[in-house]
Amino acid sequence: MSLLNEYLTIEDFTSIIFNNNKIDISAPVINRVEESFAFLKEFSGNKVIYGVNTGFGPMAQYRIKDEDRLQLQYNLIRSHSSGTGKPLDAVNVKAVILARLNTLSLGNSGVHPSVIHLMKEFINRDITPLIFEHGGVGASGDLVQLAHLALALIGEGEVFYKGKRLPTAEVFEIENLKPINVEIREGLALMNGTSVMTGIGIVNVHNSRKILDWSIKCSCAINEIVQAYDDHLSLELNNAKKHFGQQEIAKLMRENLSDSTLVRKREDHLYSGNNNEDVFKEKVQEYYSLRCVPQILGPVLDTINYTSQVLENEINSANDNPIVDVKNKHVYHGGNFHGDYISLEMDKLKIVIAKLTMLSERQLNYLLNSKLNEILPPFVNLGTLGFNFGMQGVQFTATSTTAESQMLSNPMYVHSIPNNNDNQDIVSMGTNAAVIAGKVIENAFEVLAIELITIVQAIDALNFKNDISSVTRKMYDDIRVIVPEFKEDQIMYPIVQKVKDYLMQ
Repeated sequence: MSLLNEYLTIEDFTSIIFNNNKIDISAPVINRVEESFAFLKEFSGNKVIYGVNTGFGPMAQYRIKDEDRLQLQYNLIRSHSSGTGKPLDAVNVKAVILARLNTLSLGNSGVHPSVIHLMKEFINRDITPLIFEHGGVGASGDLVQLAHLALALIGEGEVFYKGKRLPTAEVFEIENLKPINVEIREGLALMNGTSVMTGIGIVNVHNSRKILDWSIKCSCAINEIVQAYDDHLSLELNNAKKHFGQQEIAKLMRENLSDSTLVRKREDHLYSGNNNEDVFKEKVQEYYSLRCVPQILGPVLDTINYTSQVLENEINSANDNPIVDVKNKHVYHGGNFHGDYISLEMDKLKIVIAKLTMLSERQLNYLLNSKLNEILPPFVNLGTLGFNFGMQGVQFTATSTTAESQMLSNPMYVHSIPNNNDNQDIVSMGTNAAVIAGKVIENAFEVLAIELITIVQAIDALNFKNDISSVTRKMYDDIRVIVPEFKEDQIMYPIVQKVKDYLMQ
């Protein structure tokens, strides 16, 4: 059981999302929310407060009658439940709910306590509101997607429950749940924030760390396969460049390769003084995709680390409007719902993961092209050349998928389009950025799956399985459980999917 208290770390967040930990809400959080609600209810009695007794957006100039205030919130939720496209998957939706729950728990939103209680139950009972990919521009927050969350919380719309898409009211009856109480500004407070882009962003970072780890392991394995020199991974060379990411990647690779008998010392081969030929039989340096891994994956690691910090800041921030300040007895109007911080980080994340995918594709090409590696059969074909095809077919898929990621890595951050009668005249497109980053990351798993199958085939082609490092050997053994060594051609798509699933687990 995880207790929501003062501060939610990324590690706490992902533990709840991916380990299915149940959550509870601490007494201080409940008290804070109750105080915020009580203060706003009293404070708003004779004042003009946006979204409480005014219309929304450019319609804020219109006063709402006291008897229409609650209906105003329902009107907002229903009218903005207008998303289209594919439904977000259950993990992303759970992350969205948790991100919004934590923000509302800060006591800066003036919501009724029933809101956070019901959101907790959604998480604990695996009730997944129907939220679509398309709709948010990421400026007044994730208005459309969060409207779909709010719609479920008022007992309307649809949810996914035990593998079925059902009316929310039906699931409430099964689970003996009641809709939230709309009292002051529950609709606006639920919708006016960055929790969709942030929740998806945290899932993206979690998956990015996985794919980076696999990329490091694959890069180590290829260095072993070609019996590369190890000085490009040395402490001395990489510490001469003052970037944490590069130094850390090189360190991890040295650790992974520490017990390999295949990587070589330059001094044993090229510094011996015995190399007098005009054309050296020993390769002096490897191709960039093997030699420059710390310099290429270092920025990936640095970006993931910084993005993690931005996301952690965001889930622990009040990001709606207006902001209720109980301590100073005031309500502040502004734009904390604006998603530029997350939008920029999602664009940066998808760019570095696209580059990681490009590295994988180039490493794959090196293994498949016998004229480049000069040690493996074409397409790492363990069957009969000309008659069998080896990994030839799946290279097309890897190349195509990498190209898609290159295209998708164009930034959303600078694609602002004014809307909402030009009230929202500059927007973040952060929700789009997060969704597209997720696609780029998933693409990376597909390309790495193809690369990894090729690596284990190459290890067998060279009979190196007893010479590789223990880290590479474990990876080899795990993949060989899924994909036994093959010489004859076979249907590849189920194999690639199984390996992808293994990498993502």
